[in-house]
Amino acid sequence: MSSFNIDSVRIIGRCFMNFLLRIGNAFVFFIQSLYHCFIPPYYFSNVARQIIEIGFFSLPIVGLTGVFIGAVIVLQSSLSGILINQEQVVPKLVTITIIKELGPVLISLIMVGKVGSSIAAEIGTMRITEQIDALTTLDINPFKYLIVPRILASVIVFPILTVCADLIGIFGGYVTAVFEFNHNLNIYIKYTAQFFNMYDFIVGLMKATAFGAIISVSSCYYGYHCRKGARGVGIATTSTVVISSILIILANYLITLIHA
Repeated sequence: MSSFNIDSVRIIGRCFMNFLLRIGNAFVFFIQSLYHCFIPPYYFSNVARQIIEIGFFSLPIVGLTGVFIGAVIVLQSSLSGILINQEQVVPKLVTITIIKELGPVLISLIMVGKVGSSIAAEIGTMRITEQIDALTTLDINPFKYLIVPRILASVIVFPILTVCADLIGIFGGYVTAVFEFNHNLNIYIKYTAQFFNMYDFIVGLMKATAFGAIISVSSCYYGYHCRKGARGVGIATTSTVVISSILIILANYLITLIHA
């Protein structure tokens, strides 16, 4: 019995030490990435390419998501019961909910699956095919060439995508409210403008920036440390999606708590 207890303690201790080691490696990777973001040289062509791939090619899915976010909020508000001054309350719900919460969070969660998994798979494939080692051999810093452009592009693009999602979401709510529930057009526009809060808008952009950094750093980390061939790429991609989603939800709670 005592031997069983000792073995159990060893297993638990080994798992705990491995967990601490992974946390330490992730923290060191984050610090290295942050350091290289502020130190030249910069590969601006790589940054521009990543801005196009992460931002421009994501606009269709961001727009589609934004439209349905606004439409669903209006549908839920109008169908859940009779609201007092519904034409005044619905624009408020749509504007505040999209700008402050649903816009940044939902867009980021969708971008985890589209962008995060793509980055992890791309860098992971470069790792197992020894392309990253080749960069080091050619005296090219992998952090400068691969990691930094993706982080900078994500930090630049995510707030822009969030603004697009906010505007399209509000427009989707407007279309649903006016054409589906016959709300007055002028009243809807008036109360949308009235309840638009610049502070909430800025907080939403801060969230989007933080979420972009989380997705890019985590995806680059798992891709960079990819092992075990093709299976390792799958593990890196899955880990990126899971960890990034958890960190986004946690960061959203903390930022909301700080600015509440």
